[in-house]
Amino acid sequence: MSEINVNGMNIKKGPVLAVILFGAFVSLLNQTLMNVALPSIMVDLNITESTAQWITTGFMLVNGVLIPITAFLMEKFSTRQLFITAMSFFTIGTLICAIAPDFATLMTGRVIQAIGAGIIMPLLTTVVLALFPVEKRGGAMGLIGVAMIFAPAIGPTLSGFIVQTYSWRVLFYIILPFAAINIVLAAIFLKNVTKQTFPKIDVLSIILSTIGFGGILYGSSTAGNHGWTSTSVVVTIIIGFISLGLFIWRELSKERPMLDFRVFKNGIFSLTTVINIMITVAMFAPMLLIPIYLQNILGVTPMNSGLMLLPGAVVMGIMSPITGKIFDRIGARPLAIVGLLITVVTTFFFTRLTDHSGYGFLIAIYTVRMFGISMIMMPIMTAGLNQLPQRLHPHGTAMVNTVRAVAGAIGTAVLVTIMTNKAKNSIEDVIVSNNLDPTDKQDMLHAGNLAQVAGINSAFMVATIFAAIALVLSFFLKRGRTTQEEEPEDLTATAEQD
Repeated sequence: MSEINVNGMNIKKGPVLAVILFGAFVSLLNQTLMNVALPSIMVDLNITESTAQWITTGFMLVNGVLIPITAFLMEKFSTRQLFITAMSFFTIGTLICAIAPDFATLMTGRVIQAIGAGIIMPLLTTVVLALFPVEKRGGAMGLIGVAMIFAPAIGPTLSGFIVQTYSWRVLFYIILPFAAINIVLAAIFLKNVTKQTFPKIDVLSIILSTIGFGGILYGSSTAGNHGWTSTSVVVTIIIGFISLGLFIWRELSKERPMLDFRVFKNGIFSLTTVINIMITVAMFAPMLLIPIYLQNILGVTPMNSGLMLLPGAVVMGIMSPITGKIFDRIGARPLAIVGLLITVVTTFFFTRLTDHSGYGFLIAIYTVRMFGISMIMMPIMTAGLNQLPQRLHPHGTAMVNTVRAVAGAIGTAVLVTIMTNKAKNSIEDVIVSNNLDPTDKQDMLHAGNLAQVAGINSAFMVATIFAAIALVLSFFLKRGRTTQEEEPEDLTATAEQD
């Protein structure tokens, strides 16, 4: 069925889904454009590396602390109101970034961008759950997989080309018209399909949530640079966990919580969330480690480093809708087992890197790996969300996206720490085993490269272990069938159109 009845009106699913999917693609693409551009921005704005990192870290922080609040926002405002507001924030922030004369202005633009981007992804997932019945959600969620994986993956390639050829500001000028067009399309085609319950604002919950998730995200994201024993890292993480504990306690004691942690009472949802955590860490490994390996060890240019990830992104983009359709037929378990088996084997291959591994070999392994991951991400997420009653869909989507953001931040920091510590600890062994001269500059440079390769291999081994744990857990999955505690409510109860 291509239409759904809302308020007595037949609304076409296609335009609604296309508009929000377009917005999600643009906002996610924006997130990874900055990584390659940081060196150019540092020179242009005369800032240090630690200051420049806030361009990406600050965006991630604001995005991460806003996601838990999206469940409340989706129940408070209509689909149309929330999406247009989110895209307006994102567009205004993009314009500010493009014309920013200094770092403070650029940072302001990134924060405004992140406010909009943090709302879009959970809203997209909730809209899909509202538009499609359980037996057809896989195919629709597969389209979300295109935005989630393909957009961030092509970001470094596009960014590398633009930064080498033009100014970093062009990155924002490219995004800007697409974001503006998306607002116009939303005003024309977007309809309200989510249910409003008009909850009262809980200021204390918002404060506790912001400090809790913000502290954990900030502490984890800076641990890779400052170390896990750094006072600032330890203090912020402790404050974050204390605030998060108080937030969870408050939400569980409320009849209508801002973010309902009771979603974890469902065993399948809890299991799929744990698997998602493991997959997120495993998936982030090559996106983080391979560019370091290519540029620092093999001497590959930033643009070619990004190009190496492109074939895998294309495979992921093609396969996500296909695996979604397969999920609708056979469920998550077979897909997860096969996909995770491929992921474990290919991730293990990355633990055997040397200082002269072939560029073509890396592309082949990474592409096969992304083929495996295309069978995992969205099917597992959909299997978990399918178990929740309709009233918990906003809370489930907010929870899944929050957990993924936290897992990504902590996982990245852990992998960087393992890589750094292993490289530092193995330098002496490398010198001895390769008969290198500690007084020879060229020998020490070679020793440094070999030590860093050892660090990267160790980080990939940890990623392999995470993928293997997810593989074991996937055997406990069952085919995702809804176990709603209530009859699906007619969308005619949805709030009135704007």
